[in-house]
Amino acid sequence: MSIENVKEYFKQFGMEEKILEFPVSSATVELAAQALNCEPCRIAKTLSFSVNDSPILIVTAGDAKIDNKKYKVFFGAKAKMLSHDEVAEKIGHAVGGVCPFAVNDGVNVYLDVSLKRFETVFPACGSSNSAIELTPQQLETCSNYKQWIDVCKLPE
Repeated sequence: MSIENVKEYFKQFGMEEKILEFPVSSATVELAAQALNCEPCRIAKTLSFSVNDSPILIVTAGDAKIDNKKYKVFFGAKAKMLSHDEVAEKIGHAVGGVCPFAVNDGVNVYLDVSLKRFETVFPACGSSNSAIELTPQQLETCSNYKQWIDVCKLPE
């Protein structure tokens, strides 16, 4: 059902036809990269956290990891991921298809600067076998993001 909500959501941008659906799982960065035949770093993974009991999403590059010190400085709290069971209820998408589109009211979306090094990235679209190719600027427009942040570290 979640992918149907995302397709409906993308109609306002005239981009619902750009959503890709695969015959295989794209539920992890590695599986999505295989399904799309691209580098894992270009997968825009969406991570679910709780800050002061409010759900947030942070969209990062596939090779980025949350830097706990940066996170704490920015949010003023320790990084606390939502549990597997909390994600669908609080965000509106199940684990494996979490994306920054058509989320529940009250969910703030943040985009990590790790995404800006790519011409296009591939976030999921609400299911464990979907994605869409977007520029960072299109991701801004379509995600209703709050702001760009720098809370990740990249592999050396």
